[in-house]
Amino acid sequence: MKHPSTTFIKGLCRLGESVSYGTRYDKSLLFAIPRSENRARYAINEGALPFIGQDSWHAYESGFITESGLPVAGLLKIVIPADSPYLVESKSLKLYLNSFNMEPLGASRSEAISRYVSIIQQDLSALLESDVQAAFHEKEEFLSGGFDHYPVLEDQSFAALLDFVHFKETPELLKKESISSPAFWCCHLLRSNCKVTHQPDWGTAYIYVEGDTGITPQSLLRYLVSFREEFHFHEEVCEMIYKRIYDLITPPKLSVTCIYTRRGGIDICPQRCSHSDLISPPLAHPQQLAKRLLRQ
Repeated sequence: MKHPSTTFIKGLCRLGESVSYGTRYDKSLLFAIPRSENRARYAINEGALPFIGQDSWHAYESGFITESGLPVAGLLKIVIPADSPYLVESKSLKLYLNSFNMEPLGASRSEAISRYVSIIQQDLSALLESDVQAAFHEKEEFLSGGFDHYPVLEDQSFAALLDFVHFKETPELLKKESISSPAFWCCHLLRSNCKVTHQPDWGTAYIYVEGDTGITPQSLLRYLVSFREEFHFHEEVCEMIYKRIYDLITPPKLSVTCIYTRRGGIDICPQRCSHSDLISPPLAHPQQLAKRLLRQ
Protein backbone atom coordinates (compact mmCIF):
# COMPACT_ATOMS: atom_id res chain seq x y z
CA MET A 1 0.00 0.00 0.00
CA LYS A 2 1.69 3.17 -1.18
CA HIS A 3 -0.58 5.79 0.27
CA PRO A 4 -2.17 4.83 3.60
CA SER A 5 -5.10 6.81 4.89
CA THR A 6 -4.40 9.67 7.28
CA THR A 7 -6.41 7.82 9.91
CA PHE A 8 -4.21 4.75 9.56
CA ILE A 9 -0.96 6.72 9.84
CA LYS A 10 -2.21 8.67 12.84
CA GLY A 11 -3.18 5.39 14.45
CA LEU A 12 0.32 4.13 13.85
CA CYS A 13 1.94 7.26 15.27
CA ARG A 14 -0.55 8.42 17.92
CA LEU A 15 1.24 9.95 20.86
CA GLY A 16 0.92 8.16 24.17
CA GLU A 17 0.36 4.75 22.59
CA SER A 18 2.97 2.01 22.45
CA VAL A 19 4.34 1.03 19.07
CA SER A 20 5.68 -2.43 18.36
CA TYR A 21 9.25 -2.23 17.07
CA GLY A 22 10.13 -5.34 15.10
CA THR A 23 13.74 -6.48 15.01
CA ARG A 24 13.71 -8.50 11.80
CA TYR A 25 13.67 -7.03 8.33
CA ASP A 26 10.19 -6.01 7.14
CA LYS A 27 9.81 -3.75 4.11
CA SER A 28 6.01 -3.80 4.42
CA LEU A 29 6.41 -1.20 7.20
CA LEU A 30 7.26 1.49 4.63
CA PHE A 31 4.61 3.93 3.41
CA ALA A 32 4.82 6.51 0.63
CA ILE A 33 2.86 9.74 0.37
CA PRO A 34 2.33 11.58 -2.95
CA ARG A 35 4.15 14.89 -3.16
CA SER A 36 1.40 16.12 -5.50
CA GLU A 37 -1.07 16.64 -2.64
CA ASN A 38 0.75 19.63 -1.16
CA ARG A 39 2.27 20.83 -4.44
CA ALA A 40 -1.15 21.28 -6.02
CA ARG A 41 -2.18 23.61 -3.19
CA TYR A 42 0.72 25.95 -3.99
CA ALA A 43 0.54 25.73 -7.79
CA ILE A 44 3.77 23.76 -8.08
CA ASN A 45 3.57 22.09 -11.49
CA GLU A 46 4.65 18.44 -11.20
CA GLY A 47 5.34 18.35 -14.94
CA ALA A 48 7.72 21.32 -14.81
CA LEU A 49 9.06 21.76 -11.31
CA PRO A 50 10.50 25.24 -10.63
CA PHE A 51 13.44 23.73 -8.76
CA ILE A 52 15.89 20.87 -8.50
CA GLY A 53 17.18 19.35 -5.30
CA GLN A 54 16.96 16.47 -2.89
CA ASP A 55 15.85 15.38 0.55
CA SER A 56 18.78 14.26 2.70
CA TRP A 57 17.88 11.93 5.56
CA HIS A 58 20.37 11.16 8.34
CA ALA A 59 19.53 8.13 10.49
CA TYR A 60 21.93 8.29 13.43
CA GLU A 61 20.78 5.07 15.10
CA SER A 62 21.18 2.56 12.26
CA GLY A 63 22.27 -0.95 13.07
CA PHE A 64 22.16 -4.65 12.24
CA ILE A 65 24.25 -7.75 12.97
CA THR A 66 26.61 -10.08 11.12
CA GLU A 67 25.97 -13.80 10.81
CA SER A 68 28.12 -14.32 13.92
CA GLY A 69 25.91 -11.92 15.90
CA LEU A 70 28.39 -9.02 15.91
CA PRO A 71 26.45 -5.71 16.02
CA VAL A 72 27.24 -3.08 13.41
CA ALA A 73 26.19 0.50 14.21
CA GLY A 74 26.58 3.78 12.39
CA LEU A 75 24.90 6.62 10.52
CA LEU A 76 22.84 5.89 7.43
CA LYS A 77 22.44 8.74 4.93
CA ILE A 78 19.61 8.51 2.40
CA VAL A 79 19.23 10.93 -0.53
CA ILE A 80 15.84 11.14 -2.27
CA PRO A 81 15.49 13.22 -5.47
CA ALA A 82 13.08 16.16 -5.24
CA ASP A 83 11.38 15.01 -8.44
CA SER A 84 10.36 11.65 -6.98
CA PRO A 85 6.55 11.33 -7.12
CA TYR A 86 6.44 10.22 -3.48
CA LEU A 87 8.05 11.01 -0.15
CA VAL A 88 8.45 8.38 2.55
CA GLU A 89 6.49 8.83 5.78
CA SER A 90 9.08 9.33 8.52
CA LYS A 91 7.56 7.10 11.21
CA SER A 92 7.29 4.23 8.75
CA LEU A 93 10.96 4.71 7.80
CA LYS A 94 11.96 4.63 11.46
CA LEU A 95 10.05 1.37 12.04
CA TYR A 96 11.53 -0.07 8.84
CA LEU A 97 15.11 0.77 9.83
CA ASN A 98 14.56 -0.64 13.31
CA SER A 99 13.44 -3.91 11.72
CA PHE A 100 17.08 -4.49 10.72
CA ASN A 101 18.36 -4.41 14.31
CA MET A 102 18.60 -8.20 14.74
CA GLU A 103 18.86 -9.08 11.06
CA PRO A 104 22.07 -11.01 10.14
CA LEU A 105 23.20 -9.53 6.83
CA GLY A 106 26.62 -10.99 6.06
CA ALA A 107 29.58 -13.05 7.18
CA SER A 108 31.74 -9.93 7.68
CA ARG A 109 31.12 -6.31 8.61
CA SER A 110 31.90 -5.13 5.08
CA GLU A 111 29.61 -7.71 3.52
CA ALA A 112 26.79 -6.87 5.94
CA ILE A 113 27.14 -3.13 5.32
CA SER A 114 27.09 -3.61 1.56
CA ARG A 115 23.97 -5.75 1.74
CA TYR A 116 22.27 -3.33 4.16
CA VAL A 117 22.78 -0.37 1.84
CA SER A 118 21.75 -2.38 -1.21
CA ILE A 119 18.48 -3.55 0.38
CA ILE A 120 17.55 -0.05 1.53
CA GLN A 121 18.30 1.53 -1.85
CA GLN A 122 16.27 -1.16 -3.61
CA ASP A 123 13.28 -0.95 -1.24
CA LEU A 124 13.07 2.86 -1.20
CA SER A 125 13.64 3.21 -4.95
CA ALA A 126 10.76 0.82 -5.61
CA LEU A 127 8.52 2.50 -3.03
CA LEU A 128 9.15 6.06 -4.22
CA GLU A 129 9.54 5.22 -7.93
CA SER A 130 12.84 7.05 -8.05
CA ASP A 131 16.59 6.49 -7.86
CA VAL A 132 17.21 6.63 -4.10
CA GLN A 133 20.85 6.52 -2.98
CA ALA A 134 22.22 5.60 0.44
CA ALA A 135 25.55 5.21 2.24
CA PHE A 136 26.49 3.82 5.65
CA HIS A 137 29.02 5.77 7.73
CA GLU A 138 30.83 4.03 10.57
CA LYS A 139 33.02 7.11 11.07
CA GLU A 140 31.40 10.54 11.00
CA GLU A 141 33.65 12.72 8.84
CA PHE A 142 31.84 16.01 8.35
CA LEU A 143 32.44 18.61 5.66
CA SER A 144 31.27 22.21 5.50
CA GLY A 145 27.81 22.42 4.01
CA GLY A 146 28.62 25.84 2.56
CA PHE A 147 26.39 27.79 4.96
CA ASP A 148 28.95 29.00 7.51
CA HIS A 149 28.92 32.61 6.24
CA TYR A 150 25.13 33.11 6.16
CA PRO A 151 24.11 36.02 8.46
CA VAL A 152 21.50 35.08 11.07
CA LEU A 153 18.25 37.03 10.72
CA GLU A 154 17.26 36.96 14.38
CA ASP A 155 20.68 38.33 15.38
CA GLN A 156 20.19 41.52 13.36
CA SER A 157 19.38 44.75 15.22
CA PHE A 158 15.97 45.05 13.57
CA ALA A 159 14.72 41.73 14.99
CA ALA A 160 14.05 43.12 18.48
CA LEU A 161 11.96 45.94 16.99
CA LEU A 162 9.55 43.73 15.07
CA ASP A 163 6.14 42.50 16.17
CA PHE A 164 5.26 38.91 15.36
CA VAL A 165 1.51 38.24 15.17
CA HIS A 166 1.21 35.78 12.26
CA PHE A 167 1.77 32.11 13.09
CA LYS A 168 0.04 30.58 10.07
CA GLU A 169 1.97 30.69 6.79
CA THR A 170 1.37 34.22 5.46
CA PRO A 171 3.05 34.93 2.10
CA GLU A 172 1.72 38.50 2.15
CA LEU A 173 4.39 39.23 4.76
CA LEU A 174 7.14 38.97 2.12
CA LYS A 175 8.23 42.33 0.70
CA LYS A 176 10.53 43.08 -2.22
CA GLU A 177 13.62 45.25 -2.26
CA SER A 178 16.34 46.13 -4.75
CA ILE A 179 19.68 44.39 -4.16
CA SER A 180 23.08 45.02 -5.75
CA SER A 181 24.71 41.72 -4.77
CA PRO A 182 23.54 38.19 -3.90
CA ALA A 183 21.58 38.05 -0.65
CA PHE A 184 21.83 35.12 1.76
CA TRP A 185 20.25 34.69 5.16
CA CYS A 186 20.03 32.09 7.90
CA CYS A 187 17.17 31.73 10.38
CA HIS A 188 17.25 29.27 13.30
CA LEU A 189 13.62 30.04 14.22
CA LEU A 190 11.91 27.84 11.65
CA ARG A 191 9.26 25.75 13.38
CA SER A 192 6.37 23.77 11.97
CA ASN A 193 4.46 20.69 13.09
CA CYS A 194 4.28 17.17 11.74
CA LYS A 195 1.18 16.62 9.62
CA VAL A 196 0.75 13.13 11.09
CA THR A 197 1.79 13.21 14.76
CA HIS A 198 1.43 16.98 15.34
CA GLN A 199 4.79 16.94 17.12
CA PRO A 200 6.83 20.15 16.66
CA ASP A 201 9.61 20.16 14.09
CA TRP A 202 12.43 22.64 14.70
CA GLY A 203 14.78 23.74 11.97
CA THR A 204 17.13 26.21 10.36
CA ALA A 205 16.36 27.83 7.00
CA TYR A 206 19.05 29.04 4.59
CA ILE A 207 17.90 31.36 1.80
CA TYR A 208 20.04 32.49 -1.16
CA VAL A 209 18.76 35.01 -3.74
CA GLU A 210 20.68 36.30 -6.74
CA GLY A 211 19.47 39.08 -9.04
CA ASP A 212 18.36 42.70 -8.91
CA THR A 213 15.41 42.07 -6.60
CA GLY A 214 15.47 40.40 -3.20
CA ILE A 215 13.34 40.05 -0.08
CA THR A 216 13.66 42.51 2.78
CA PRO A 217 15.27 40.69 5.73
CA GLN A 218 12.62 42.00 8.13
CA SER A 219 9.80 40.54 6.05
CA LEU A 220 11.67 37.28 5.51
CA LEU A 221 12.06 36.83 9.27
CA ARG A 222 8.38 37.52 9.85
CA TYR A 223 7.44 35.08 7.10
CA LEU A 224 9.61 32.23 8.39
CA VAL A 225 8.18 32.69 11.90
CA SER A 226 4.67 32.41 10.41
CA PHE A 227 5.14 28.65 9.94
CA ARG A 228 4.94 28.14 13.70
CA GLU A 229 1.40 26.75 13.70
CA GLU A 230 1.49 25.05 10.30
CA PHE A 231 1.17 21.26 9.87
CA HIS A 232 3.36 20.04 7.02
CA PHE A 233 6.13 17.59 6.25
CA HIS A 234 9.68 19.01 6.19
CA GLU A 235 9.90 18.64 2.41
CA GLU A 236 6.66 20.57 1.93
CA VAL A 237 7.81 23.49 4.07
CA CYS A 238 10.99 23.87 2.03
CA GLU A 239 9.04 23.86 -1.24
CA MET A 240 6.46 26.34 0.08
CA ILE A 241 9.18 28.82 1.07
CA TYR A 242 10.86 28.43 -2.31
CA LYS A 243 7.61 28.86 -4.27
CA ARG A 244 6.46 31.94 -2.31
CA ILE A 245 9.77 33.73 -2.91
CA TYR A 246 9.89 32.61 -6.54
CA ASP A 247 6.34 33.81 -7.21
CA LEU A 248 7.05 37.22 -5.70
CA ILE A 249 10.37 38.13 -7.31
CA THR A 250 11.24 35.34 -9.83
CA PRO A 251 14.98 35.68 -9.18
CA PRO A 252 17.54 34.40 -11.71
CA LYS A 253 18.93 32.18 -8.95
CA LEU A 254 17.29 30.93 -5.78
CA SER A 255 18.09 28.32 -3.16
CA VAL A 256 16.19 27.26 -0.05
CA THR A 257 17.67 24.72 2.36
CA CYS A 258 15.96 23.51 5.55
CA ILE A 259 18.05 21.69 8.15
CA TYR A 260 15.71 20.11 10.66
CA THR A 261 16.39 18.85 14.15
CA ARG A 262 16.92 15.17 14.79
CA ARG A 263 13.80 13.38 16.09
CA GLY A 264 13.71 9.68 16.87
CA GLY A 265 17.30 9.37 15.67
CA ILE A 266 16.53 10.79 12.19
CA ASP A 267 16.76 14.25 10.68
CA ILE A 268 15.45 15.36 7.29
CA CYS A 269 17.21 18.11 5.33
CA PRO A 270 15.46 19.15 2.09
CA GLN A 271 17.09 21.51 -0.39
CA ARG A 272 15.45 23.16 -3.42
CA CYS A 273 17.53 25.13 -5.94
CA SER A 274 17.05 26.84 -9.28
CA HIS A 275 20.49 25.73 -10.54
CA SER A 276 22.77 22.77 -9.93
CA ASP A 277 25.71 24.96 -8.84
CA LEU A 278 23.68 26.02 -5.77
CA ILE A 279 23.28 22.47 -4.48
CA SER A 280 25.43 21.63 -1.46
CA PRO A 281 27.54 18.52 -2.25
CA PRO A 282 27.73 17.43 1.43
CA LEU A 283 23.93 17.36 1.45
CA ALA A 284 23.35 15.90 -2.01
CA HIS A 285 25.87 13.06 -1.97
CA PRO A 286 25.16 10.07 0.29
CA GLN A 287 28.89 9.41 0.74
CA GLN A 288 29.44 12.89 2.27
CA LEU A 289 28.25 14.33 5.56
CA ALA A 290 27.65 18.01 6.21
CA LYS A 291 28.84 19.53 9.47
CA ARG A 292 26.46 19.20 12.38
CA LEU A 293 24.39 22.32 12.88
CA LEU A 294 22.80 23.87 15.95
CA ARG A 295 19.48 22.09 15.49
CA GLN A 296 20.98 18.68 14.78
